[in-house]
This record gives sequence, structure tokens and C-alpha cells, in this order.
Amino acid sequence: MSFDTDAVHAAREDLTALGAHVPPIDLSTTYPVGNVETGGASYENLATGGTPAAGDSLVYQRLWNPTVGRLEEALARLEGAEQAVAFGSGMAALSATLLAAVAAGKPHVVAVRPLYGGTDHILATGLLGTRVTWVEADGVAAAIEPDTGLVVVETPANPTLDLVDLTALVRQAGDVPVVVDNTFATPVLQRPLELGVTIVLHSATKFLGGHGDIMAGLVATNAEWAGRIRSIRALTGGLLHPMAAYQVHRGLQTLPVRVRAQQDNAQVVAHWLTKQDAVSQVFHPSIEGCDPQGLVGTQMSGAGSVLAFAVESYAVAAAVAQSCRLITHAVSLGGVDSLIQHPASLTHRPVAPEARPAASVLRLSVGLEDPADIVADLRQAFAAATAQDGPAGQGSQAGQDSHGASSRHLRELVDHS
Repeated sequence: MSFDTDAVHAAREDLTALGAHVPPIDLSTTYPVGNVETGGASYENLATGGTPAAGDSLVYQRLWNPTVGRLEEALARLEGAEQAVAFGSGMAALSATLLAAVAAGKPHVVAVRPLYGGTDHILATGLLGTRVTWVEADGVAAAIEPDTGLVVVETPANPTLDLVDLTALVRQAGDVPVVVDNTFATPVLQRPLELGVTIVLHSATKFLGGHGDIMAGLVATNAEWAGRIRSIRALTGGLLHPMAAYQVHRGLQTLPVRVRAQQDNAQVVAHWLTKQDAVSQVFHPSIEGCDPQGLVGTQMSGAGSVLAFAVESYAVAAAVAQSCRLITHAVSLGGVDSLIQHPASLTHRPVAPEARPAASVLRLSVGLEDPADIVADLRQAFAAATAQDGPAGQGSQAGQDSHGASSRHLRELVDHS
């Protein structure tokens, strides 16, 4: 079946036999185990990363849940993976993947910047026992060491939409598994496993869920890696709640339609931005110069719906973000409504100064609104920013960042980027 048909029907083929039209939601936290011997065998299987066989007890929700299993089956099919593993957030999914490498005695990670700020931060701190070497995309091979367990990359990258040639990256990595954050592209636009990548990561909070009301993370990979990651999930308690799993699974049904429609809107907005005097640079793969390797149309089937743009200064960027009326000033992305945010002070605040996005850059996730309305809102936000005297919001709560720092202190932080 086609991708769009699979998005609608994957992991729902048994519903007619069940006498249902939508998947049931299993909220049980515990399950009957039958006799002690078979119950113990079921527990051992699930706690060590296995999947239940027909007739096995599911024992306890932390180990396995049927509603979560349906979502995993559906996402695995869309990514072309053997299996998938679902978590309570994208960061939980990444953490389990890193811990699986550390547990195997391979704690060294080669990472290609830019990455999502949370990914960058957890690697930079070494919190989970990893050691990181930061490289450009063409420097992966030279950075591989005997204890390198993973190569981590995000493409398109957050927030400036940098694209990485995954075929070339996999070739450089050799036998080292490559992890690709596919959140921005989704399997609608890019399927990294088909290019030799081992592990695909999603913050399902974004496009897969699609409506800004669910937190979830998913890993799609081969059976061996899935078992290792699933065993960490069982031990650390990172399983996605079944209600959220149901909602993400429902979101997959409209994923192709949403992604393509939002992409169309983003191209309109991106090209309008290139014509604005207030904008010095636009970052989107549809813009000339933003896809120098020609990966859109080969590796990717489209440019996606997230873009970034640079204005004159931090003060102007802050004023534009705070002046939007239709577009919500908030972190996250991939929902049906448009969101704008300042990466250097929010999602990428923990990133080292030399790798932090410029203070003048804003990230825009384009939603399903009429693009003319999105453009009109940006136009009035630019006008409002131009009319303001000095940095936006000084002397008021609007001039404080999410940590309560003053505008002056925030400018000192981002001046180093």
C-alpha cells in the first residue's frame, strides 16, 4: 500500500475482527499472570526488552502496553523499520538510546551541530556517561574512536534547517550506528533508514501528534537495537502513557496531509520574507543557497514547514516575536497553528556560545492558517518592531526571558553567540 494509505490504516487491520472502528485504549496498570512460572517467564521477557507472544501476560504497564504497541507498529511501518519504541518525550527516547550505547561499553558520541538545544545540552554535560566530539558533517570519519557508540545528527537541523547528506554520513560512520533526528522532516518527507541509518528519532510531540496537546518520543530501528532500548525503557519507566499513544496514533492518520499543506504555506512565507528589508537572511531549503547539495528532491521529497530568519539585532528579533498576534510566541513546532520563538534565549539557551544560534535569528513553525494571514501578521509585527524605541519590553515583564532574567542580562548572554 502507499504511504498515505499506511498512515491511515497501519496497526488497525484487526479492528473489524474486534468489532471496533477505532483502536481500543488499554489503561490497565497490571495484568493477571496466570501461574507463577509462566508469569515469571513473561516478566523476564518484557523486562529484558522482548515483546509479548500470544497468550503471554503483559504483567505491568511499565513493561508493555497494547495501545502503545499499536502506535509503535504503525510508526515502524511508516519509517520502514523492523520495530519502534515509544517514550514519554523525545528527550526520554534520546536518553534511552544514549544509555543503550553506554551500557554496551561504547560511550563516545560523534555529534554534528547544529542540533536541538536539549540534545546538544545532554551530550555536552555528559550526564548519561557519554563523551562527545563535535564535528562538521565532513569530519565524522576522522572523529571515530574505538569506543564510539553512535553518530548523532539532525537533518533538517534545528533551528537553521541545515541539511546533511545522510548517504555520505553513513559511509563515513562505517560500522558505527548513525542516529538521525527526523522530527522536522517526518517520514512523509524523509526516511533515513532507507539510506543506511540505524536509528531514527522523533519528538512525536511535534508533527506526529500534530496538535500541541501530547508529549511523546519515538525511536524506529532494527529489532536488535529496539530490544536494547526497550529494556532501558522498562528499567527506567519511560513508557508513553496509553492515552497519549492513542492520540499520536490518531495523529498519524492526517500526518501526510498536514505536513504537505504546512510545507506549501511555509514556502509562501519563506519567499515573502526574502523580499522584506527587515530580514537579512532566510533559512529554508526552498530558498536559493539553503540546499547546496541538492538534497531536496533526492534525500528529501520536500523542504518542510519550519523556517528561520535573521533580522537586524536581538532587539528587533525580540520585538517581532512579542508583536505577533495570530502567530503564537511559544516554543515547540509541527502543530496545526503557527509558532514563533527566539532560539538563542529559549530552546538553544543551554548551547555553548560558539554554537548557539545568532541573537538575531527567529524560528517560525508554519501551521495550517491561510498563508496570507500569516504574512499579514508578520508584516504588522515588523512594523511594530520598527516603531519601538530601544530593546523590546524593557522595564516590564515582557522584557524578561523564561528564566526571569532581565533584558539587559539576556542581551549579555546572546551577545556571545
